[in-house]
Amino acid sequence: MPIYNYQCRDCGQHFEKLVRADSTPSCPHCNSAALEKLVSAPTAPGRSKAIIAANRAKAARAGHLSNYSK
Repeated sequence: MPIYNYQCRDCGQHFEKLVRADSTPSCPHCNSAALEKLVSAPTAPGRSKAIIAANRAKAARAGHLSNYSK
């Protein structure tokens, strides 16, 4: 199941969503199905302790379930 980046056409909210092949995503803010799939560039995971700590903090602030969470 891939994670996609979306922008809601109704409220303008940007968000990431884990999407199954048989499901239709909706905006978590306004529950609209009018979404635009965004293109995102993959990034290599950080190897230094400072980069990992910064990415953990960023993921925690965004509320994401991430490979950077403890």
